[in-house]
Amino acid sequence: MYNLKAIVVGAGIGGLTTAIALKQAGYTVEIYDKVSALRPAGAGISLWSNGVKVLNRLGLGEQLAALGGTMNRMEYRSHQDEPLSHIDLMPLVHQVGQRPYPVSRTDLQDMLLNAVGRDQVQLQMRCVEVEETADQVTAIFENGHRATGDLLVGADGIHSRVREYVLETSISPRYANYVNWNGIVDAQPGLCEADNWVIYVGQGKRASMMPIGGDRFYFFFGAPMPKGTHVEPAQRRDELAEIFAGWPAPVQTLIQALDPLNTNRLEIHDIDPPHHLARGRTVLIGDAAHATTPTLGQGGCQAVEDAEVLTRYLVTTNISVSDALQRYEQERKDRTAALVLKARKRTDTIYGKDPALTEAWYEELKQESPEAVTGALAKVILGGPMR
Repeated sequence: MYNLKAIVVGAGIGGLTTAIALKQAGYTVEIYDKVSALRPAGAGISLWSNGVKVLNRLGLGEQLAALGGTMNRMEYRSHQDEPLSHIDLMPLVHQVGQRPYPVSRTDLQDMLLNAVGRDQVQLQMRCVEVEETADQVTAIFENGHRATGDLLVGADGIHSRVREYVLETSISPRYANYVNWNGIVDAQPGLCEADNWVIYVGQGKRASMMPIGGDRFYFFFGAPMPKGTHVEPAQRRDELAEIFAGWPAPVQTLIQALDPLNTNRLEIHDIDPPHHLARGRTVLIGDAAHATTPTLGQGGCQAVEDAEVLTRYLVTTNISVSDALQRYEQERKDRTAALVLKARKRTDTIYGKDPALTEAWYEELKQESPEAVTGALAKVILGGPMR
């Protein structure tokens, strides 16, 4: 189908990537977001090869490579600094045909904004309702503005209002029973090798450093915690020092190196996989469709995959917009649902929902072959639209 007009609600990774893909297909695109300024949620993101391939196809490969860290290997270590596993990632790269790129979320968003055109995003536009006729769909915003097009892309996140229209009901985010702290630090002696992703695990908690561009590390900590806790930013280093007391020297060095005022503290949620991703001329992508815990590193990648598959069906089928959106749903629903549930199960294992299973997992890490790890990663990567 040609010469369509798309309304994109949400200017995160999924919304911006979709807008770029649709514009490259020759469509008119309007982009709206409820925020007053675009600030990414979280500090960094691991873009695995399936997401990178889509961005390569959109002509953003060289820019992304310049932003990403060189991650040649990964290792697990215990909270007592015992080596658990060490995985060379280069066999994976050769198998799937593309490096992964851990990146700063801010750098990634800037790249996407520049590609789509910063002036194309209209801010302070909260979508509150959707109306649809046989040949048009309209997003209605809190300020009374109405945006009408041939299709509406709901990329408005875990609390999506567009999702309520698609499902004709609401889905409440589900608390995953842990808090994630994350941020970015400059590389320095005593942290981690520049091409290595290290993950310390123990006591139902974890701490990690991942290389990103600019000689920096994206770090994250995770620990089980009841919902509703709050710690002022200035106190977050002290909080982490208490929770991770006695952990290895690199973890202690990281805690002292981080800026508590620029360390995010997030209660992690996901959603139950919805029964539908599309209704008429309206479709869901990204967290609106499949918000997940970050324990597989696939949240952003799946949003990018959504953009590719959605655009592909719109430009290669011509029965109707709604038909193309149903084809998108058929391809995406099972894959994204499976990954959400797999990440949920992994989250429970990592963060000690059943302490015996978590202890068994620590023992499994010592026995698991590198080939098994890279094989599992390859299966996820090659299950996407860019094989």
